[in-house]
Amino acid sequence: MAILSLVIFRHNSHKNLYLIAIVFLCLVCLISLSSFPPYITISQPTKVGEETHLPEEPCSGRLIYIHDLPSKFNQDLLRDCKNLDKQVDYCPLLKNHGFGPVLNDTMDFTSGGSWYATNQFMLSVIFHNRMKQYECLTNDSSIASAIYAPFYPGLEMRRFMKGRFSYKVRDAMGRNFVEWLKGRPEWGVMLGWDHFFVSGRITWDLRRGTNPFGNWGTKLLELPVSKNMTVLAIESSPYGQNDFAIPYPTHFHPWSDSEVVEWQGRVRKEKRQYLFAFSGAPRRHASGIRGEIIRQCKHSSRCKSLGCVRNDLCNRPDNVIKMFMKSDFCLQPAGDSYTRRSTFDSILAGCIPVFFHPGSAYVQYLWHFPKNYTKYSVFIPMDAIKNRSATVEGVLSRIPEEDVIAMREEVIRLIPRIIYAQRKLEKFEDAFDITIKNVLERINRARRLIRDGKDPGNEFPEVLSWKYYLTGKLEMHDWDSFFKT
Repeated sequence: MAILSLVIFRHNSHKNLYLIAIVFLCLVCLISLSSFPPYITISQPTKVGEETHLPEEPCSGRLIYIHDLPSKFNQDLLRDCKNLDKQVDYCPLLKNHGFGPVLNDTMDFTSGGSWYATNQFMLSVIFHNRMKQYECLTNDSSIASAIYAPFYPGLEMRRFMKGRFSYKVRDAMGRNFVEWLKGRPEWGVMLGWDHFFVSGRITWDLRRGTNPFGNWGTKLLELPVSKNMTVLAIESSPYGQNDFAIPYPTHFHPWSDSEVVEWQGRVRKEKRQYLFAFSGAPRRHASGIRGEIIRQCKHSSRCKSLGCVRNDLCNRPDNVIKMFMKSDFCLQPAGDSYTRRSTFDSILAGCIPVFFHPGSAYVQYLWHFPKNYTKYSVFIPMDAIKNRSATVEGVLSRIPEEDVIAMREEVIRLIPRIIYAQRKLEKFEDAFDITIKNVLERINRARRLIRDGKDPGNEFPEVLSWKYYLTGKLEMHDWDSFFKT
């Protein structure tokens, strides 16, 4: 009996120890939970059918695949730079990834190696270099939101601009380019609607046959295969659905946000000595107003002009930028085509651009300029200048000073949006960033339409592209007379 009692006692002792241990562990857990920071929560299991909200990946919907094109479409053109033009040596212009020679020694306001003698037709090279630095590249085309084809058609066509070359010769490389793309598996996914490339020229140089400025150039953008791709040009066609204008390259290519802020401060404090300024040469086009613009400027003590006939004045960035920095308004009449690089030089200098045709900016740079053009520019219809019912000085001198100050400030705010920086900036979006964002939006829209069984190319009549992209409608517009179809 004594032995049995001893056994029961020992058994109960072990049981009591187990209970004490369990209670102790529970206390430890409670103390640990009470010490957690208030922002830590214990997740609950997701119910069937309930959506989960995970943090969005920084590259979600932004992945881009770069085609590895045969070198004849890009690198061979750079290596053969001496033969791109028989009269001009293109090799210096292609230095520094298309930015051209550094200008630090020739311009007293430059610093940090950010000012260059950049040629206006180097954008395909400049853009390709930035694409190589793009933060959301992928080697897997099947997961890419867009496909970039680094062809340099503007450089390629340069070889055949002077001389009697047949259409077959001029068009050969462009046809090879689209045939190469068609042969790739990536093309079949959306039949090219997810592809884009940069022309590096005005659209008319690649639209022979529909070019209102002459029967020259190539037919690349008129090829059926090209119609589905997004084409980035320094000037687009108001009647083309798939080409979009992005800023001409300026001479300023900063490395950092601080350089941009410093430059904005510089032009903001600049004393403006002249009411308006013009830099350019006369044009022979009967429909143009260059001659009248030059005449009015010469006869006004409030205008400063820089003649560009048989001299090198306008080819020196310091001459142009300095003159624009001393002027309130900078005149931007159409020249060989609707647009001018001078528009972006004037913005860079904090000079308010004055346009005479909506095709010079308002229906062009929709991604980069404010929709309300009166915030940053002045519009004087070209007919008013032709028939002399208005003068430039008369219109500009009637603008209240407070409006001039407000417009100039808007122009200065635009500076980051129209420059191509050396690399991605931290604070500002530059012209490259804004372009890529809009290209992706356009391609994603096309993707949704295709999924819904619709043809992205049949949303509206192509000849009314300017109106649809500007307003989203096809109704009558005040500018219809400027774009006769």
